[in-house]
Amino acid sequence: MIKYGFLGLGIMGNAMAANLIGADLDVTVWNRTKAKCMPLVEQGASLGASPGEVTTQCDITFAMVSDPAAATSLFFDTGGVLDGMGPGKAYIDVSTVDPATSQRIAEAVKAKGGRFLEAPVTGSKKPAEDGTLVFLCSGDESLFQDASPALAIMGKKSFFFNQTGQGAQMKLVVNMIMGTMMTAFGEGLALGDKTGLTATDILDVLAQGPIDNPMFRLKGPQMAQNNFATAFPLRHMQKDMRLALQMADEYGQPLFTAGAANNLYIKERLAGGADEDFSAVLKAIIR
Repeated sequence: MIKYGFLGLGIMGNAMAANLIGADLDVTVWNRTKAKCMPLVEQGASLGASPGEVTTQCDITFAMVSDPAAATSLFFDTGGVLDGMGPGKAYIDVSTVDPATSQRIAEAVKAKGGRFLEAPVTGSKKPAEDGTLVFLCSGDESLFQDASPALAIMGKKSFFFNQTGQGAQMKLVVNMIMGTMMTAFGEGLALGDKTGLTATDILDVLAQGPIDNPMFRLKGPQMAQNNFATAFPLRHMQKDMRLALQMADEYGQPLFTAGAANNLYIKERLAGGADEDFSAVLKAIIR
C-alpha cells in the first residue's frame, strides 16, 4: 500500500487530507500547529514529527501552504521536506506559488533523486470538503500517473502540463480572472443598491443570462447579507493577484482591470479584512 504524507492543515489541507483518510489510505499528517493534526489523527492518520520525517516515512507527500515563502520554508528549512527526500520519494506541492518557486523546488527534488509534481488547485473550502477540486499539474508525468488515484479522491478533474511552472501559471491566470470578476460583481451589486434595485433581483436576472456562474450564485446571497464567512481568505486572493501581476510584468503583458482589482483587495486587506472571505472586497467598494 502506498503511504501518503500531508503537510499543512489549513482550510484546504485539512479537508483534502480528511478525504484521503476517509478513503482508507495510509496517511501521515504534519502541521506547524500540532493541535490541527489531532482531529485527523482521531480519524486514523499517523502524526509526523517534522516535514522531513513525513517525507522519509511516506512514498508520496502532499503539501498545502499559504504562499511562496511558506512553501520555500517548508521545503528547505532544517527538518524540512528536503531532509527526507531521496530516491523513491515523491513530493506534490498543491499550494499556489509563483513558477520560479515551483522550479526551484523541482530542481532540488531531482538533485536528491526524487520526483516532483506541482499541482495547485482551483476551488475553495466546499469543493475541498466535497472532493471536487481541480488539479493543475506539471512536472514528473510518471508521478502524475502514480498519484492519480489520490488526486481523484480529492478532486473531480486533473490536468497535466508538460513544463514545470505551467501549473502555477495556469492557477495564477485562473485566480486573476476570478478575483477581477469578483470586484466587477461587487461594483454591480453596489450600483444596484444605490439605484434601489435589490440584490435578490439582480441575482435572479444574472442567473438567467450569459454571465450566470457558480461563484455569483454562491457568493451573491452571502454578500447581500454581509456574510463574509471565510472559504478563501481575502489575503490569499490578494497574494494571487500580486503574483499574477508580477508574472504579467515578466512577460510584458499589461493587466489593466486586474491591476485595479488588486488595489481594491489591498484596500480591504489593510482595513482589517485579510482573513475574511475574498468576497469581502465588496466592503472596499462601498466604503
